[in-house]
Amino acid sequence: MIRVFAALFPSDEAKEHLVTALRPIRDFSRQEIRWTDPDNWHLTLAFYGDQPNDAAAIRAHLAQISAFHSPLNLHLAGAGAFENRTLWTGVGGDTDNLKTLMAESADPVQDVRPRQRAHLTIGRTDRRSRDPYAIPDIVRALSVYRGPDFTADKICLVESHLGEGRSGGSRYDILEEFTLR
Repeated sequence: MIRVFAALFPSDEAKEHLVTALRPIRDFSRQEIRWTDPDNWHLTLAFYGDQPNDAAAIRAHLAQISAFHSPLNLHLAGAGAFENRTLWTGVGGDTDNLKTLMAESADPVQDVRPRQRAHLTIGRTDRRSRDPYAIPDIVRALSVYRGPDFTADKICLVESHLGEGRSGGSRYDILEEFTLR
């Protein structure tokens, strides 16, 4: 079994722009936030969980979807938090088509609700955080953030290896790329 998801990856330029914008915030809040590795930054389209080693059904599903979607013009923008623990930056640009792509990417076999909010996770804190305002303050600071445009032209099928990445995070391996036509 392999643990997989479908994702779009921002351009290197978009990631570097966000790294630069986060640098003063990271320096200030180092102890409160566990920052995610920029090499792992992605926009999850759908999470499939454990699949047979070849993930053949998911591969066929993504191949079909990609044949009927054009590349998306996107940019990273703003910020938010889930449950005051998970810090994310949002997505702007061709968001209507992104939402459609997310809905169509949902597992065709399992009855799983599609993701509702496109986002890129940039950090996490635990519930025992010494500073309950750390996340809300960062969200306010990043609310005006807008990164450069990038073209998302490939859906990636990604395998997730929990706890095998830098600093104990996940390591991601791209198994296959599906070009948006």
